[in-house]
Amino acid sequence: MPPSIEVQHLVKRYKKGDRNAVDDVSFTVEPGQLFALLGPNGAGKTTIVSILTTTLTPTSGRASILGLDVATQASQVRRKVGIIFQNPSLDLNLTAEENIRLHATLYGLYPFRPTYAAMPDTYRQEVKRLADIIGLGSDVFKPMKQFSGGMKRKLEIIRSLIHSPKVLFLDEPTIGLDPASRRNLWEYLTTVRNGNGMTIFLTTHYLEEAEQSDMICIINQGKVAAYGTPEALKAQLVAQSYLLVDSADREGLRTELTRAALPFEETPRFKISLASQSAQQIIRRIETPLSLVKTHIPTLEDAYLSIVDNDND
Repeated sequence: MPPSIEVQHLVKRYKKGDRNAVDDVSFTVEPGQLFALLGPNGAGKTTIVSILTTTLTPTSGRASILGLDVATQASQVRRKVGIIFQNPSLDLNLTAEENIRLHATLYGLYPFRPTYAAMPDTYRQEVKRLADIIGLGSDVFKPMKQFSGGMKRKLEIIRSLIHSPKVLFLDEPTIGLDPASRRNLWEYLTTVRNGNGMTIFLTTHYLEEAEQSDMICIINQGKVAAYGTPEALKAQLVAQSYLLVDSADREGLRTELTRAALPFEETPRFKISLASQSAQQIIRRIETPLSLVKTHIPTLEDAYLSIVDNDND
């Protein structure tokens, strides 16, 4: 099986740009993976997504979706993917369902019918199922002009899933969604991935969404700043793991830590590095009664900020 997405030495320079917006970027996304592309604003994420979804052509390099070249086989690529763009792309003169029906017709899923009632049962059942899952419900039949920003986001999600794409691009998919709708969306996407192996390509500023990714690529100033699993990226910050302890007998604890040659700093609680030993090993060496025991393990957000900050130095 070919990779779902393969990017090789991708470069994009805009006509009036003083540097490459995307500068020699390479990565691979395997079938069924959840892949997260992260980076600060202006890093090149949207340009990469635009190239992969055939709305931009690369200056040089190559990108393919399911073995199809995005530059020379664009129409075939578009039939294989679903896209939720950061900015809505909906026809405000139609109802929500009419937007979905038009999309399904353009993808050749069903012959066009002038009314929802005239559409096949399979289409009507799928629209209702997705509307209920995403939290749009019967609002799917309302005119678009009555929709809030969050409702438009939900509609875009339904529209992008109606043709069961092999690869789904999510560009900041949960902006404007309430917490319940965010949870419902991710539960559904997890079910779809497990059921049919759909590949998901995600850009997001919600790093907790990226935590569940199989692989992460961090882009900064158009270049790859880091690439690996969430665990591997967080492992780079092992020196930032620490144990936080405190005691009613702070003088006794301070003396004991000093005698045990356990390096610490007071912040004002006692902060002990976990770079060379585990929390359990440290606690075993402390006899002073403790009023607080808390471990800090670096998060993906810590790793992301560290990588981007170091890359900017």
